[in-house]
Amino acid sequence: MGNHVFKLDTRLGIELPSLDTDWDQISVMERSAILEHWEMIRGTIPDRIIALERLINKLQARLNEEDDFEVSCRLNSDIAEQASRINDLHIWYRVNQEIETRRHSG
Repeated sequence: MGNHVFKLDTRLGIELPSLDTDWDQISVMERSAILEHWEMIRGTIPDRIIALERLINKLQARLNEEDDFEVSCRLNSDIAEQASRINDLHIWYRVNQEIETRRHSG
């Protein structure tokens, strides 16, 4: 893929595109390779979301049993961070749909 790479986003647990060139400046063959690689990554997003939802459920169960206010605050913060990750993953999951729509209508 030449200068077009995917970089691991440790917060989300997936590789994200990191293009150093405008999309329109990339050859059709290279775009195709990038989209193919992205589609493989994108296919892992639902499983990543499910894993984070399970983690949230465990944190919520701990929160329900927790009496210490400071610990409860940390658990709430952890739950919010996991929910934020899920939201970001949903956004990245929709990216390919937007690219496909533009490609077929443009």
